[in-house]
Amino acid sequence: MRNFKTVFGLLVILIFFSGCQTIKKKSDEVAERENEKFGLFVGKEVAEMRIELGAPKEDYIAENGNEILVYKTKKYGIPCERKFEVNSSGVIVGFSSSGCI
Repeated sequence: MRNFKTVFGLLVILIFFSGCQTIKKKSDEVAERENEKFGLFVGKEVAEMRIELGAPKEDYIAENGNEILVYKTKKYGIPCERKFEVNSSGVIVGFSSSGCI
């Protein structure tokens, strides 16, 4: 009986970790698609992005003098934040996102 519990416990742990690996893989795939889609704005005029995405939820000036535009959304109750860095010429020079699925 004790041997059965040990084998059952190891089986449960194996299933749990393989499930976590699947979730991580899917999450990484979504993040990669996100970076490909919104990374296309880097190097383009900010006006093009504003036409497609609309007005940002907030904006501020970073320490280096560039403007940061922040777009916030929610999907399945999970907050998503996308930040675009715009230089003084109005060109997008950087993009980052967090929590986006």
